[in-house]
Amino acid sequence: MTSPRARIERTPLQMAALVVGAVFLLVGVLGFIPGITTNYDDLHAAGHQSDALLLGIFQVSILHNIVHLLFGVAGIFLARTWSGARGFLLGGGVIYLLLFLYGMLVAQNSDANFVPVNTADDWLHLVLGAGMIVLALALSRRRTALR
Repeated sequence: MTSPRARIERTPLQMAALVVGAVFLLVGVLGFIPGITTNYDDLHAAGHQSDALLLGIFQVSILHNIVHLLFGVAGIFLARTWSGARGFLLGGGVIYLLLFLYGMLVAQNSDANFVPVNTADDWLHLVLGAGMIVLALALSRRRTALR
């Protein structure tokens, strides 16, 4: 017999936020692992001068990796409640769509590209933003928990 606290029931919306948060957390950690991040010796604190590439594709910096870590922790924490999960997915989706626009408007070699982002990051941000918003809207229609 399990105690009532041992059984955690989550809605599909909460599960989605938990998974998205866990993926962001994983990506943040992977950004600090040489080999998974190519040109690791060129990993800078911030700015477009960082030539480190996560999976050999996505430009990252220490700041970029820390943002992924914090975003992941926020997603995992906010997934504890239905409203937190919805807020994380909606708000995070909007943030990532804004990052997509930022990447489209800011030249890659500009000092304004402090995150940094490259073309691959830009398109990933579009897909992430749209995907998170779609998840939030589609899964917030029902509040039934998964067992």
